[in-house]
Parts: sequence; structure tokens; C-alpha cells
Amino acid sequence: MKEAINRIEEMIAGDRPETVIAVNPEKVIKGQNDPQLLSHLNRAGLLIPDGIGVVFAARILKLGRMKRVPGADLMMSLCERSAQKGYKIFLYGGSPEVNQQTVKSLQSRFPRIQIVGNQDGYLGESDMPGLVRKIDDSGAEILFIALGSPKQELWMDRYLPQLKIKVCQGVGGTFDVISGKVKRAPNLFQKIHLEWFYRLASNPKRFLRQTACWLFAYKVFRKRLLG
Repeated sequence: MKEAINRIEEMIAGDRPETVIAVNPEKVIKGQNDPQLLSHLNRAGLLIPDGIGVVFAARILKLGRMKRVPGADLMMSLCERSAQKGYKIFLYGGSPEVNQQTVKSLQSRFPRIQIVGNQDGYLGESDMPGLVRKIDDSGAEILFIALGSPKQELWMDRYLPQLKIKVCQGVGGTFDVISGKVKRAPNLFQKIHLEWFYRLASNPKRFLRQTACWLFAYKVFRKRLLG
């Protein structure tokens, strides 16, 4: 987490917008079948190992040892650092109610935080030029975008070059958690890396999405055995 925050601060001090993308087994599998998503992942300023499967895969394939950096935790740590250093934040995504409550929750937790703009995710393609102007006019340095994957990555791929921000982090359903709409897994599940299982048990409809995890595991072990 510390390394991730330090890297993001380097990006804020830079001269061009960069992306922070959470990587998990599902996104890896999607990227293998979606050239545009894969290209965006390869060009990201920072990829964080959001899923424990990615951490284990890196060790199994001898790509290095790393610790998991959950995207939701990184967002909160970055908000805390922003409150300390005065970085300006814009929130984009979620329903109108979730978006507004996320703003209020962050302001309550970090009284010195500067949220200079926000916009729910219920916009059409024709609204995008106005949104780009709104973000730029706000003077934000950090944009948190919660549109779900891969929609948020594809949005960044298309619109980031038009923006003056320095850092854009895709945060998926994190606004739902911050606003209280969705309950995050208890600390025990987080500590033993079974947050994914808690989400599956809480919402069995996610089962089809989890099939990507088994395919990912198969490919990792196949690569390890066959080289």
C-alpha cells in the first residue's frame, strides 16, 4: 500500500494523466479476450494486485512477491493522503443517491478533504463533453471513477487524454461500500483472503462471474507445469 501511494504521488507531480487499475483474475481473463482492455492495462501508470489470486499467481510463476492492495483500501488511503496534502478530488459514477452519500461519507471521515466535484454515472454518450469540461473546470487532480469493469477502463481509455487531471483510479463498486449501500466482507474474511467467497455467498448470482477465477487458476498452473 505504501509503495502504491508513493507511486501515485509521483504521478500527481507529473505532467500527464495516468491511470490506476485494480487487477484480479476476472480482469486478466477479460483482458485476454478484449484487445482494447488489454492495451489499456498495459499502458496503465499503476496496476495494483487487487485479487489474492493475482498475488498467488505471481508467486507460482516466479514473477515476484507482492502483497494484496485492495482497490477500495487504496482509495481510502489516497483520500486520507489527499486530506493531508490538499489534493483535489472528483467523484464520477454510481447512482445519484450513492454518489451524493459517498461525498458526505468521505467528508465526514476526512474533514479536510477537498472534493471539488462529483457526478453520478447515469449519463449518456452525448453528455460526455460536458462531463469532461466539468471535471477540468473543477481543478481536480484525482478522479475516482466507479462505473464497473470493463466499462470504467474503456471510459478512461477514451476520455483520459482529454482531461487535465493527474490520476484516475477505477474503483468499481467502492462507492456502494463507502455510501453504505453494500456491506463489505467482515475483517476476518478480508484477513484470510476470502472476501471473494463472502461476496459470492452473499450474492449467488456472482457464480457465473467466478468461473473466470477457475479458468485463471487452470491457466496459471498449466503455465507453471508446461512453461
